[in-house]
Amino acid sequence: MDDRFNTIAGWTLLAGIVGLGLNAVSDRYFHADKPERPKVMGYAIAGVVEEGEGAAEVPLATLLAAADPAKGQSTFAKCASCHTITPGGGNSIGPNLHGVVGEAIGQGVGGFAFSDAIKKVGGTWTFDKLNDWLKSPKAFAPGTKMTFAGLSSAEDRANVIVYLNSQGSNLPLPPPPKEGAKADAGATGASSDAPSDGASDAADAKPEASRP
Repeated sequence: MDDRFNTIAGWTLLAGIVGLGLNAVSDRYFHADKPERPKVMGYAIAGVVEEGEGAAEVPLATLLAAADPAKGQSTFAKCASCHTITPGGGNSIGPNLHGVVGEAIGQGVGGFAFSDAIKKVGGTWTFDKLNDWLKSPKAFAPGTKMTFAGLSSAEDRANVIVYLNSQGSNLPLPPPPKEGAKADAGATGASSDAPSDGASDAADAKPEASRP
């Protein structure tokens, strides 16, 4: 009985020693105890794109050129509970959006009461500013009363922008950058607030609501 117990205990001890040894080797090889990421990963998985290796962000001008107003109208249906867009329509929870492309930010029509947060932005609704607003109103104008979380899809934002532009503004869209050329940082009007430049006019497609 004692011999059997000693044998079992011996094998158990040996297994523990082997396990500790393998663990130490694995930690050293894969840098498991290091705070930084190892230069070479242990296993490369086919088809997996590592963080930062994805395709470059598509320029807004390119997205606008390929945008579909009909899809934008469908997406805008989510906004209809707070906004009207008919010519001469009254304000609702949010302001009427007809013809707002290129409109001064935080002014609107019909006496809508914008918050100080959106008034402080200044300038006009350029395509780029509108895109930033639709992506995250709270990031664009910290302190805004607008409760809309934003549209995460760049394509959805572009569709909404061209739809709104077709509703009473009809300003020329910025030309997309030529293939193979680096997009100019100001090509879509990021550096200009003047509504006279077709490449920089935009609308507050999702202006803030008056409710906090």
